[in-house]
Amino acid sequence: MAYKDFYKTLGVARDASAEEIKKAFRKLARQYHPDTNPGDKKAEEKFKEINEAYEVLSDPDKRKLYDNAGANYEQYRRAGGNAQDFDWSKWSPGGGFGGFGQGGGQRQGGMDFSDLIEQLLGRRGGGMPGFGQGFGGGQAASADIEQPVEISLQEAYRGAARILSKAGQDIEVTIPAGVKTGSKVRVRGHGKRSTQGMGDLYLVIEVKPDPQYERKEDDLYADLKVDCFTAMLGGEVVAPTLAGSLVVKVPAGTSSGKMIRLRNKGMPKLSAKDEFGDLYLKVMISVPTHLSDNDRRTLEQLAQSLVR
Repeated sequence: MAYKDFYKTLGVARDASAEEIKKAFRKLARQYHPDTNPGDKKAEEKFKEINEAYEVLSDPDKRKLYDNAGANYEQYRRAGGNAQDFDWSKWSPGGGFGGFGQGGGQRQGGMDFSDLIEQLLGRRGGGMPGFGQGFGGGQAASADIEQPVEISLQEAYRGAARILSKAGQDIEVTIPAGVKTGSKVRVRGHGKRSTQGMGDLYLVIEVKPDPQYERKEDDLYADLKVDCFTAMLGGEVVAPTLAGSLVVKVPAGTSSGKMIRLRNKGMPKLSAKDEFGDLYLKVMISVPTHLSDNDRRTLEQLAQSLVR
């Protein structure tokens, strides 16, 4: 495998601080997350590369090993050496670098860059202490795990973030806009350990019921109070939406129960970027409850002239 430049993958300098690396990772992870790019294989592959780069560069020991291996490889290549003959085994976690020990079970020669990265990511036997089951040994069977997460409808509309604690480590997870109850957000490499590496963590989303809106797929339904005079004569009413208040025109002669459709004012569509469902407003006509004697006489006269 050709040498991968993880710094280039994240778009940071080789002397970037841990905070700069984390910031770059979060930005790219949001951009290429599979849940915001459904069906996009290139985005999925890019997301995988970003996670691999961050998993190595965010860990001081792995980063040190990666930096030294890469620097020696570049020196070897510039000297005219054949890339296929470069002995990556000298830089493996069991190869004696950086105090990792002279573990057995490592093959000498024939090891390529893919082997080094697999070991750095804890995906092969003989992984780094704390990331595997010891040098030369296998790992437990693969297992993804699920964890329920509850969010509000407003968070489902705008997108949200959650901080999860796992093994003493805080993990910030981005929940994309448009998720529904039952949607799953994948967090790579934070499941259970397996013979094939680490499983994934899936956040299973539950969107809490909202007191104002009813959701059906990507469409929203809500009541719209309209006074009886506006309903009869027509006019404008301020209606709430999840994006903010909006002035709605009510046609003259509108009856109670009529549905007013506001296109693209519903929920974001998870499967289609920059597309939204619709908002349906059900007209609920309100009548005045406190009338003066003069108001009552006026309305009675109006009623007599209209109802014949």
